[in-house]
Amino acid sequence: MRALDIAATGMQAQQLNVEVISNNIANLNTTGFKRQRAEFQDLLYQDIRRPGDNSSDQNTIVPVGVQIGIGVKTAAVYRINQQGNLSQTQNPLDLAIQGQGYFQVQLPSGQTAYTRAGSLQLNASRQIVTADGYLLLPNITIPQGTTSITVDASGEVLASVAGQTAPQNVGQITLAVFPNPAGLVASGQNLLQQTQASGTPQVQNPGLNETGVLQQGFLETSNVDIVTEITNLITAQRAYEMNSKVIQTADQMQQTLSNMK
Repeated sequence: MRALDIAATGMQAQQLNVEVISNNIANLNTTGFKRQRAEFQDLLYQDIRRPGDNSSDQNTIVPVGVQIGIGVKTAAVYRINQQGNLSQTQNPLDLAIQGQGYFQVQLPSGQTAYTRAGSLQLNASRQIVTADGYLLLPNITIPQGTTSITVDASGEVLASVAGQTAPQNVGQITLAVFPNPAGLVASGQNLLQQTQASGTPQVQNPGLNETGVLQQGFLETSNVDIVTEITNLITAQRAYEMNSKVIQTADQMQQTLSNMK
C-alpha cells in the first residue's frame, strides 16, 4: 500500500515547513533578518499505463494513462529579500540600507561576509566594527577627540574633531550587490557568505544603480509579517494532521485485510 509512504513524505515536508516558519517567528526582532519560505516538489511517478502508448494492433493511442505519485520532497528554502521597515534609534553608528546592498565584514579567518544588520560600534582602536567585533570593510578609524560622526546617504563618513572648524572625511562605506542574493548562504550572527549560486558581488558606493542609500540613526527591522506567519503555521499544522489521518486510514484498511477469513 503506497498510501503509508506517501503520507509519511507529506508529514516530513510539513514538519520542515513548520521549522522554517518557527525560525521566522523566532527572528521577528532580529535586525536585518529576511524571512524564508519552504518550497516543495512532487516526487517521481509510477507509470501503470503510460500516456501515448499503443492500446491495440491498429496503433490506437492511450489518451490519458495512469500515473501514481509517490509523495512530496523539499525543493528549497527560499530567502525573501524584501525591504524591512526602518526603526529610528538616534545612534550615529546605526545604519540602515534602503535598497539591495549589503555591508561587507571581515571575519577573523580573513574571509569576507555580508550583512544587512547595520548596528555598528567602535572597538578599542576606534575602528568601526559589528556587534561581534568584526571589522567593517573598507576599514574606517574614527580619530581621537571626535565629538560627532556623520554618515551621509552616499556612505561618506565625516568626523567633527574638537579644535577643528571643518568636519574631517575619515572614510567611505561601500556596499555589495549580488546577481542572486537568494543564493547567499547564512552562517549565523546576521552574516551571509558568497556561493557560486549568488554570483560575484559588485562593490560600489551607496546610491549607485540599485545599491541603495544609507540612513544614519536607523536600523532595518526584520521583514517577518507575524500575521502571515501565523496563518502559514495553521495551514502547515492542518496539512500535517491530514497526512497523519491518511496513515491512520491506510492502517485501518490493512487491519481489515488481515482480519478477513
